[in-house]
Amino acid sequence: MYGAIFEDEYGLREFCKNTINDLENRCTNYCYITRLEKTVQYAKQNGYDTFTSTLFVSPYQKHEELKQICEELSRKYDIKFLYIDFRVGFREGQAKARELGLYMQKYCGCIFSEQQIFITHITTKPNLPEGFEFLPVKRNIIINKEKSDKKQYINLLLEADPSEKMIEKYLKDGDLFVLRYKDDVACIAVVTKLDNDTVELKNIVTKEEFRGKGYAKKMIKYLADNYKQRYKKMLVGTTENNIPFYVKQDFDKYEKTIKNFFIDNYEKEILDGDLHCIDMYYYSKDLKKKEGI
Repeated sequence: MYGAIFEDEYGLREFCKNTINDLENRCTNYCYITRLEKTVQYAKQNGYDTFTSTLFVSPYQKHEELKQICEELSRKYDIKFLYIDFRVGFREGQAKARELGLYMQKYCGCIFSEQQIFITHITTKPNLPEGFEFLPVKRNIIINKEKSDKKQYINLLLEADPSEKMIEKYLKDGDLFVLRYKDDVACIAVVTKLDNDTVELKNIVTKEEFRGKGYAKKMIKYLADNYKQRYKKMLVGTTENNIPFYVKQDFDKYEKTIKNFFIDNYEKEILDGDLHCIDMYYYSKDLKKKEGI
């Protein structure tokens, strides 16, 4: 059963009185605490056993401060706090809302944030918090995680990895992502988990008619944005010809070389342009690395 409970009284005068002298810290020092506590009080009084907040979906909110406030309220009112980092689904949620024609407010809610968004819109783009880098806003480009029939993309995956047997092996437990341009599949990628700290980019391929437009780079940035919430490192195995491309995408740490990989694992000779592929070279990308370092 689902429902919504609305508070008709916004409390504008009270809000302004308590924040006007410290506008830069209004969210953490007043707004978060006041509104979350009112939510928890209602939950406690009406028999709810758990609470959380939709604010955890936004990378623009002060995530750790929100979490700390909720944990303190949980102890104060003896009610369970359900913590989930919903930010990993932020872009997918925006795409779905756009698809459904839902209204998406571009500011937090108070009059000061509304003022700031108009100033920002005129002067510069808002800064994302550390650890987030999303695609430029292009409504005709959408990246989604494929949750149903992953095998429908097998022919395209074969363009980057000619072994159907190997593809089926990592596709079974891997995550498959699809980048669409104007509803056409332009680029796909498969990522698998290696351990609690590391994931591997097993396959990434762009359709021939979309190549040279930067879609693979956009896909890699998107994957890094998602996986950096849970993992420290992303690994990729590549041929010698493609090492420069991955290094430019910050796969800048050499990990290892598997000798005779393409000879031992493929029945036919593997060519990458004029290169006869023999060894597999592994490089890694530090997902926690700060930009410019």
